[in-house]
Amino acid sequence: MADLMTGKRGLVMGVANDRSIAWGIASALAAEGAELAFSYQGEAFGKRVEPLAASVGSDFLVDVDVMDDASLDAAFAALKDRWGSIDFLVHAIAYSDKNELTGRFINTSRENFRNSLTISCYSFIDVARRASELMPDGGSLITLTYQGSNRVTPFYNVMGVAKAALESSVRYLANDLGPQQIRVNAISPGPMKTLAGAAIGGARKTFKTTEANAPLRANATLEAIGGTAVYLASDYGACTTGEIVTVDGGYHVLGMMQPENM
Repeated sequence: MADLMTGKRGLVMGVANDRSIAWGIASALAAEGAELAFSYQGEAFGKRVEPLAASVGSDFLVDVDVMDDASLDAAFAALKDRWGSIDFLVHAIAYSDKNELTGRFINTSRENFRNSLTISCYSFIDVARRASELMPDGGSLITLTYQGSNRVTPFYNVMGVAKAALESSVRYLANDLGPQQIRVNAISPGPMKTLAGAAIGGARKTFKTTEANAPLRANATLEAIGGTAVYLASDYGACTTGEIVTVDGGYHVLGMMQPENM
């Protein structure tokens, strides 16, 4: 298959490098014929994203700071000017001070709580509002979450709370935007070897533990996550909204580690 997304255009937010989950999604969408725009924040990330975008035939990059309304307005104005409308948006943006992704959750600072929730959760609401205005014929909004939202995960701390808020936002947005035929979903991968994942304390142990105990005895791949995003963004996902789609080798179904690892 190479045409599930032919004729569809959308924005991918959050590509940091070629190991980013956002890049895995972008690659899969492009392989199915999607036309892509990419956001980045700051010159350094722009230099990383530009060659990746070029590799999938895109020269459409916009510098976006999700904490700045003017920056967001300019980015979506650029999308409207160039394309008129979009069919999908991928939100792969999250933040927490890495110094607070070790130790105890109870020591979360007010400032980091506010920043983490604003960037990791509210930014999706903010871009959803703007993106929906460019989806007159419906569309698909996709964000990324993690099971630390509903189960305690060592050192995930305030990000667990932020992802819980994000998942709730997915459901409320799905209800708000459903009458406009705009679908809103989240993908929940297991631990990944990404730049963001590496910031969490004990990341290597978490990755190895889930790989050894998941029913499939494997963590998610970028290809598997990308394929899930294609389904959600394509016409095959026309009746799927408000969902948290887990892509973690089945680890989320376990109540205890496998017998051979006890």
